[in-house]
Amino acid sequence: MNHPTNNAFVLDWLNDMAAMTQPDNIVWIDGSEEQAAGLRAQALASGELIQLNQEKLPGCYLHRTVQNDVARVEGRTFICTTKKEDAGNINNWMDPAECKAKLTKLYTGSMKGRTMYVIPYSMSIVGSPFAKYGIELTDSIYVVLNMEIMTRVGYNVLDALGDSPDFIKGLHSKANLDESNRYIVHFPEENTIWSINSNYGGNVLLGKKCFALRIASYLGRKEGWMAEHMLILGVTYPDGQKKYVTAAFPSACGKTNLAMLIPPKALADKGYKVECVGDDIAWLRVGEDGRLWAVNPENGFFGVAPGTNEHSNPNALHTCMKDTIFTNVCLNTDTNTVWWEGLDKNPPEHAINWKGEPWDYRKYDKADKVNTSGAHPNSRFTAKAVNCPCLSPAYYRPEGVPVDAIIFGGRRAKTAPLVYQSTSWQNGAFVGSIMASETTAAAAGAVGVVRRDPMAMRPFVGYNMGDYWAHWLEMGVRIPHAPKIFHVNWFRTDDEGNFIWPGFGDNLRVVLWILDRCAGRVGADITPIGYVPKAEDIDIEGLDGITVDTVKDLLTVDTDAWLEDVENIKAFYAQVGERVPEAMYDELAALEARLRASK
Repeated sequence: MNHPTNNAFVLDWLNDMAAMTQPDNIVWIDGSEEQAAGLRAQALASGELIQLNQEKLPGCYLHRTVQNDVARVEGRTFICTTKKEDAGNINNWMDPAECKAKLTKLYTGSMKGRTMYVIPYSMSIVGSPFAKYGIELTDSIYVVLNMEIMTRVGYNVLDALGDSPDFIKGLHSKANLDESNRYIVHFPEENTIWSINSNYGGNVLLGKKCFALRIASYLGRKEGWMAEHMLILGVTYPDGQKKYVTAAFPSACGKTNLAMLIPPKALADKGYKVECVGDDIAWLRVGEDGRLWAVNPENGFFGVAPGTNEHSNPNALHTCMKDTIFTNVCLNTDTNTVWWEGLDKNPPEHAINWKGEPWDYRKYDKADKVNTSGAHPNSRFTAKAVNCPCLSPAYYRPEGVPVDAIIFGGRRAKTAPLVYQSTSWQNGAFVGSIMASETTAAAAGAVGVVRRDPMAMRPFVGYNMGDYWAHWLEMGVRIPHAPKIFHVNWFRTDDEGNFIWPGFGDNLRVVLWILDRCAGRVGADITPIGYVPKAEDIDIEGLDGITVDTVKDLLTVDTDAWLEDVENIKAFYAQVGERVPEAMYDELAALEARLRASK
């Protein structure tokens, strides 16, 4: 076997994994278009990919997963640390030795009759101060082609690694896609990820959530930086000055829409511009200037297709018009193009659904989306960042961008105001720890149930959640000029259940208030939960139906609702367990005291 590296750590590990999985041959992925074209041709011949209309969607392909393999499986995702308490109560834990014994049986011979592809890849720009390197071994061409979009793949990664053992070892095998033996396991103490019996992106593109969040969050704590589930947004002012914010939102809270926001006409006419640096993951380090700097370690977008349209997110839509792999969307057989729910009001007359069956849009039932929709509700597009119309030039900066504000968000019908500011970094970390969303009709189970999702990292922290909060508190001490921390809620409703705030591009109005606060340009009113804007300081020019009184209503703090929330937070902290930092309990007690005093 020819190999493009003499790194003994890489080669010894590769030989061990190949001895276990027993592939017929081994192919190194060099990142070239020539090699990728050959792999695409192979995938078309096997039916793993379907070529789409190359005039309308150049370089685009469709892939269908098996029907039981359509999303991340939190119940089959494990953190394997020597001590159970280091994984914490929020994660699933398995003893590393027990896990390896169990999975070795599943991996043994799993690549017989197949090719093992060796993918050297970098998270962040190769050679940058943020860069971390990984090698993923896989028996899936789909994984190779997606990793080539989502990460920086090539032999320059091996050159940058040199003889070092400092790389993330990723092993993936589709095996036989047996749902009962599907595992996504992380060994943070060994820089290792194993994934078996899945071929769905979130479980098998090991650079993404597995490395860039679970393993990286562990490394960040050890090395003094942060890996966060955050978008990075750039705002350019009419005078040319640029500011950057990061923001963390649980799923279904408008994260990608904010990342690729288009300013409303009233602000665009004044000269405001918005650019996307990243839509999902931010790695943050203290810069030489004492500020917090952020990079997007990814090279593409792995976005949810349903609901993406010309109104909700034109930039995301235009990003996936070329060089994109669509997964589990609907195929319009008249035009050989793709369709999904929420794309437009014209479902195709002749179509094949995400399961590969003929589809009749007239039989769609909102109550049974999975079985009656054209596209799976979690269908995806894997698209290159370089094709995003609003991609920031700063995306290409190895040193990243300086962060002025960190924004947390949730989906609350009544409790959280449109926006509020924390009173300190410690208080801001507390605000992040209590982030929550209420379930909507789209989620399984009861509507209006509060689900805590601290820093939007609940499924993605690679170690004990309490220790993760302690790391946030430590970082506050370590950053001489820390960003200010805010919380937003675009989802406040009136008594009929209608959203009061228009959202989408108009969210820029709130971001501009946040940046004004960071620059000391506007005052604020102190409330028991933190600083709330003076209603007249939020620019509502050109907004139909929104008055200063509407904004006042959006900014009210309902003391009783918050006191109820405090009880819910106490229960959640108890669930996180004994490693919740004392400072978080201090913040919680102080919040409760302020709320009671204000009644």
